[in-house]
Amino acid sequence: MYVTKAFENTPPEGELLPQEQAAFDLLHQLHIPYTRVSSEPADTMEKCAEVSRVLGVPICKNLFLCNRQKTEFYLLAMPPEKPFHTKDLSHQIGSARLSFAPEELLWELLHVTPGSATILGLMNDTEHRVRLLIDRETYESEYITCHPCICTSSLKLKTRDILDVFLPHTGHEPTIVEL
Repeated sequence: MYVTKAFENTPPEGELLPQEQAAFDLLHQLHIPYTRVSSEPADTMEKCAEVSRVLGVPICKNLFLCNRQKTEFYLLAMPPEKPFHTKDLSHQIGSARLSFAPEELLWELLHVTPGSATILGLMNDTEHRVRLLIDRETYESEYITCHPCICTSSLKLKTRDILDVFLPHTGHEPTIVEL
């Protein structure tokens, strides 16, 4: 898979999708530094392996989940190699059994498409319908990686910047889980 070299605090050249431009604009507005690479669509964890190599940290796995009734929504950020068991996570957060949320709700709530789920999408969740779940290992890591609302770019950000600047700006509080 083709991946560019890493760029510091520089969005991709050319015209960006509106949700991607908004992500870069918000990072700039909040003075959050980042390292970026561009690539072919990195919409699976297998494709993200080369991106991880270039960025020097594993790409965070982001899953968009919902309860059975599709009334509660969750964005789970976790290490790529950890297994995910819905029963265990459901028990930890006190929710009915979880499943992957429908594609149209991913777009409606976070303005991203499948393969592009990202913490940065929470900037679009102005009604706070999505609850952020972060695995403890990801929460305690120095860096977090994510897409800027499109899977043809990937960012490395300081976890503290996400926790202390970005999330307070969006009004989301993370729930720490143990996977």
